[in-house]
Amino acid sequence: MAAILARAGGATAGIRRHHQQDTSSAGRRRRLSNAVVVAAVTDAAPQEGALERPAWSGETPVSRLVAALIAFKPLYSLMKLASREVIIRTAEKSNIPWREMTKKVLESDVYKVFERIRNPNIVYPDYYLSPFHAYDEGNLSWLAAAEAEAATLSIAKRAIPEATSIQEANNIVRGNWMNAIEEHHRKNSGRNCQINDILDIGCSVGVSTRYLAERFPQAKAVGLDLSPYFLAVAAQKEEQLSRQNPIRWVHANGEATGLPSNSFDIVSLAYVCHECPARAIIGLAKEAFRLLRPGGTIALTDNSPKSKVLQELSPVLFTLMKSTEPFLDEYYMLDLEAALGQAGFVNVHSILTDPRHRTVTATVPY
Repeated sequence: MAAILARAGGATAGIRRHHQQDTSSAGRRRRLSNAVVVAAVTDAAPQEGALERPAWSGETPVSRLVAALIAFKPLYSLMKLASREVIIRTAEKSNIPWREMTKKVLESDVYKVFERIRNPNIVYPDYYLSPFHAYDEGNLSWLAAAEAEAATLSIAKRAIPEATSIQEANNIVRGNWMNAIEEHHRKNSGRNCQINDILDIGCSVGVSTRYLAERFPQAKAVGLDLSPYFLAVAAQKEEQLSRQNPIRWVHANGEATGLPSNSFDIVSLAYVCHECPARAIIGLAKEAFRLLRPGGTIALTDNSPKSKVLQELSPVLFTLMKSTEPFLDEYYMLDLEAALGQAGFVNVHSILTDPRHRTVTATVPY
C-alpha cells in the first residue's frame, strides 16, 4: 500500500493539486509551509503491521478477555476514569490546553446557539445513546462538546509524536487526508472535476469541516452531525470567522440526512466510522452514495486496522481504548472497502495517510 507521507517526504511538491486550488499568495504560502513540515518530519512511509487487524480486536482470545473485563461494571467504571485521565494528561503534556479550552466553551454563549441549531424532531438511533469516550451521555452532553476540539488536536499529536508542535502534527495529518481526497477526485471524477459542494458527515465541532472549507474556498461546505451540542460549538466558532462561503451546519442523522440527492461533489467522514456499529457504517455509505453527484468522491479517514502502531499497542492502552469505544470491534471486523463497493462505489482505494490512520476514497460512477 502506497503512502502519501512517503511521497511528501521525497519532494515537497508532493501530490499534484487540480485547478480549483486557492491561488492567492496567502494560499501558496500556507501550502508551501505545510509541504515543508511534512517533508521535514516524515522521511519514510507509515508501516503496516503483520496482521490484517489488531490481535486485540474481533473474536480473538485477547479480545474476548478484554470484553469480559469491560463487562464487569465496577472494573469498567475504573477503566473509564483511567482512560479519561490518560487522554487529558497526554494532551496537556503535548501542550494542548485541555482544561482552558474546555472552560472557554462552557463559559461562552454557546447555549444560545444550541436552541437555534437543534432539530427537535430528531430521533436518535439506539447506538448513539450508548456511553462512549468516557461520557455517560456519549456525544449528547456539553462536556463532550466542550472537550471535543482538544481531543481532536490530540489525535494528530498521537499520530505524529515526533512533530515539534500541535500545528505541525495537524498540518501533516490533515494535509495528507486532504491530499488523498484531492488526488482521488482529480484522477477519478472525469469531466466532473469541479468541487462546488462538500458535505462533512459526523463533523463534530467542525474542525474537519473548516479544514475542507479552507482547502476548497470556492466550494459551499455543510457540516452535519447528530449532536446539537457539538454543532452549537461549531456554529459559534464559525460566526467569529470571515469566510467567502460560510459553512452551513445541519442537525441530522448521517444515515438519513434529508438532503437532496446528487447534490454534493465530496462527502467526507473523518474519524466517524470507528464510533459506529457495522450496520450504521453501511447506512452512512449508502446515504453518501445517494447524496453524491456522478463522479463524486466519498472519503473516510479513521483508524487503520493494518497500522503497525495500533497493532503493537500495549495491553493497558488497548484495554483502556476499548473501554470507551463500544463499537471498535465491529469497525475493525468490517471490510470497509467491500462495503463501499456493495453500496455502488467504484475506484475504491485505501491508503495509510499517517502511522495510525487510513483514508479510504471511492467514486460514484457515471
